[in-house]
Amino acid sequence: MQNPPLDPDVADEAPTAPVLTGYDEKHLVTYLRLLHADKDGADWREVARLVLHLDPDREAGRARRTWESHLARARWLTEHGYRHLLRGGSPN
Repeated sequence: MQNPPLDPDVADEAPTAPVLTGYDEKHLVTYLRLLHADKDGADWREVARLVLHLDPDREAGRARRTWESHLARARWLTEHGYRHLLRGGSPN
C-alpha cells in the first residue's frame, strides 16, 4: 500500500463492503481526521466543511449523510478493517 493522500475528495457514500477497499486506503487520513474530530466532540457541520469539503449551509442533507457514512466507515475500520491493513491492504 502506498502512502494515502492527505486531503482527497470524498464520494457521497463511503464503502460498505466487508473488506478494505481501494477507496478506504485512499481515505485513511480522512477517516482518522473524522475519528479525531468525533472524539473531540466537534460539530458535524464544521467537520463536513473542513474535512469533507462540503457546505452544510447549502447542502445540509448531503453533507450530513456523507459525514455519517464516512464516520461509520472510519469506526468499522477501527473494529474490523484494520485486520485487512495488517494483511497488506485491499485485495484490489
